[in-house]
Amino acid sequence: MIKIGSHVSMSGDDMYLGSVKEALSYNANALMIYTGAPQNTIRKKMNQLKAEEALAYMKEVGFDINAVVVHAPYIMNLANPSEEKRDFAVRFLTEEIKRTAFMGATQIVLHPGSAVGKDREEAVRWIAVGLNQVIENTKDLSVKIALETMAGKGNEVGKTFEELRAIIDLVDRKERISVCFDTCHTHDAGYDIKNDFEGVIKHFDDVVGKELISVFHINDSKNEKGAAKDRHENLGFGYLGFDALLKVIYHPDFLDIPKILETPYIDKKAPYLEEIEMVRNQSFDPDLKTKIEQK
Repeated sequence: MIKIGSHVSMSGDDMYLGSVKEALSYNANALMIYTGAPQNTIRKKMNQLKAEEALAYMKEVGFDINAVVVHAPYIMNLANPSEEKRDFAVRFLTEEIKRTAFMGATQIVLHPGSAVGKDREEAVRWIAVGLNQVIENTKDLSVKIALETMAGKGNEVGKTFEELRAIIDLVDRKERISVCFDTCHTHDAGYDIKNDFEGVIKHFDDVVGKELISVFHINDSKNEKGAAKDRHENLGFGYLGFDALLKVIYHPDFLDIPKILETPYIDKKAPYLEEIEMVRNQSFDPDLKTKIEQK
């Protein structure tokens, strides 16, 4: 059975336990969470996360802990020209990995960074230096850092498979590095996910190695291929289309890899129950948005 879920919240009194319950309300068997707001550094103490309760509940209901993915916040940039800001990114990512391990999760997704100084080779080196420091800081842990494929917005590093490879080549303990493959991002970066996913994956395999993919973000795109804008759309309503996304989700090489939806809310309502049902039925509902709006 495919592992499919969505981003879920972690807030209120139930925290992590509430995240698991929210995922189950969508009939999901995978989930992704931020350990706090992705735009700031405010984090609750580990003993307030309800991690023990969440892990016990997952065991009770048969929810695979390997299908739990943590996403690092956006505020860190390992490629920042400022040494002070790079040091902050290393410290904060170190703490996020410790929290990820405390929650029993096996991987944390990371946007590699942005070449603020516009020197991309230098940015790649700084990212690798930072990753090596973070991995050394967490050398007793096994949490993988999943570098995300990026859309190429602004000066994002990781918009090509070659840039990801360049970072990985400079990481000492490569067993701690994996890749998060985002369908919207790769499409927006110019890869033909819609018409030639097999070709894209062959290219990825040749450059990076498809065995390094540890999680997929499954998103349609509001933009044409190569737009470099990173604007997610609900499944089947964008330029990628439902059939192309199904090919990714059900690709035989990646059936056991968690697939995470990050699609937009519709009329302030989560679309994930209905989208996951569409995926499991392998049938697109063109009235999906209207139905959710009328809920």
